[in-house]
Amino acid sequence: MTAADDRSDSRERALNLLYEARSKGVPVAEVIDALVVRPDDLAERLARGSDDCAGRADELIAAKARGWTLARMPVIDLAVMRMATFELLERPEVPTAVVLDEAVELAKRYSTDDSGRFVNGVLAAIAAEVRAA
Repeated sequence: MTAADDRSDSRERALNLLYEARSKGVPVAEVIDALVVRPDDLAERLARGSDDCAGRADELIAAKARGWTLARMPVIDLAVMRMATFELLERPEVPTAVVLDEAVELAKRYSTDDSGRFVNGVLAAIAAEVRAA
């Protein structure tokens, strides 16, 4: 497996952790602490970081998702966008295109038929704002 595949797998695992935490109504740290087998370092960093910066991410997402409230968004879409927003804000070493591509692929795989386009549009607008040169 390549490093890129490993990172994609870590993002997918982090998304699963975020979804589980949201479904249970608990912080992601509680989900991670209850695991028998800990996730890899990147998955844990992405999940914890996404949870920690959810407030800031939600502000950005809400501002860019015209006509949509956070409550109306599919849970998976919101989790994917929170994770990608965390990466855009806190992981400058990861290219913007990689963050967006990975998020769109997760949204396409796990959410609605329109989620890929929606997630891409919102995240592209966020990236333009937070990663402006």
